[in-house]
Amino acid sequence: MNLPVTLARKLLVIAAISLTAACSLSGQKSYIGFDRNEYPGDASLPALRKHFDFAGYWLTNPPGSHRNGWLGKRDILLQQGFGFLVLANGKLDKEILRSGIKPDALGRRDATAAIAAAQSEHFPRNTILFLDQEEGGRLLPEQMAYLLAWTETVATNGYRPGIYVSGQTVHEGPNVTITTALDVRNHVAAQHLHEVAMWVYEDDCPPAPGCTLQPPPLAHSGTPGALVWQYAQSPRRPENTASCAKTYASDGNCYAGELTHLILDMNVAGSPDPSAGR
Repeated sequence: MNLPVTLARKLLVIAAISLTAACSLSGQKSYIGFDRNEYPGDASLPALRKHFDFAGYWLTNPPGSHRNGWLGKRDILLQQGFGFLVLANGKLDKEILRSGIKPDALGRRDATAAIAAAQSEHFPRNTILFLDQEEGGRLLPEQMAYLLAWTETVATNGYRPGIYVSGQTVHEGPNVTITTALDVRNHVAAQHLHEVAMWVYEDDCPPAPGCTLQPPPLAHSGTPGALVWQYAQSPRRPENTASCAKTYASDGNCYAGELTHLILDMNVAGSPDPSAGR
């Protein structure tokens, strides 16, 4: 059917408005990323880029490692079109206590080292630097002092602070629950500190779908306002992933398609560059 030009244009406008509204109602667009402690190697990047929009990028030695293979790799990741999740290793509670340094002073020292590494790796100002906080539940006083000193130091030195932290619910007693993410937010708000971006890990199935390249909606993470959700970890935690065990490989790890030599963690974000590190 041939329509007058003006009517056809009006219908196109209406269709465009309807499409925009539908997209808005369907929620935020999802982007998928991976993270791993060991750098995957330059040769693996093109295959990884077929599946992933962004990559975790360590500024410091990852947990349990005495070296960091990610250093010096920002340019080649940029050339491949990756966005970034920039992170630095934090201290476990036992490490804070054994250091002989006040927790807030230790947090400032470690943040200063992370900032120097970010500058050396040419990450621009306002890049979000995530502190890797591995221990979950309500944080102990020394852990919170360390974490808040770290994030405040980052915030006052040209970068934006973030934390990689548990979004899993912990039961503390009858009708009392907490997540580490909520615990940190409560302290940040109470002390009127700089906003801290949340990269939460929550691999319980559900809401997590297990090891899949079809990322779940970020809003399903259980942490309102989370910037990133790590929905699959390697190796899988049996107590959290019984209902989605078949999505993982037989060795309990998460892989992507043909990349069966690379053990990965899976993440979803509302941006292809969650740290704004490009």
